[in-house]
Amino acid sequence: MKITNLTIVEEEIMQCLWKLDSALMREVMDALPEPKPHPNTVSTYLKILVEKEFLTIEKIGRIFKYSVAIPFVNYQNYKLEHFLNDYFDNKPTALVSKLFDLNLLSAEDLHQYFEIKTTVVPKIKKKIKKKSAMRNFVDELTEKKKKNKKRKK
Repeated sequence: MKITNLTIVEEEIMQCLWKLDSALMREVMDALPEPKPHPNTVSTYLKILVEKEFLTIEKIGRIFKYSVAIPFVNYQNYKLEHFLNDYFDNKPTALVSKLFDLNLLSAEDLHQYFEIKTTVVPKIKKKIKKKSAMRNFVDELTEKKKKNKKRKK
């Protein structure tokens, strides 16, 4: 069983079938979001998914029942491996770093899954603005004078 990429429409149909596990054509049509495609279009895509071995087919009288052959977890793993390879040079740490940079992942999130003995500190890039000589001069003039704690008697 070789997993291949699905088109957007094929994946949308598979999302419905992964939830249903198996379904007749009309059940797939009911599960699809609005605007619903034409039944002939859905039928064609179901045949393609059978050819790609994502679905198995069982004939019941004059109608067909479609069952999931590749579980969602297997497809998810396949997509994640390709995503890591294509966008992060197959380095999971680069993905985690990017998630930290975008504030989509925090140290607390990691603590839910791992017992971490060290503190996770994401890289923080701060832009340091250099003050001009004139700005420094104005700041110096407007700065409040420091009070002397010890007074001479």
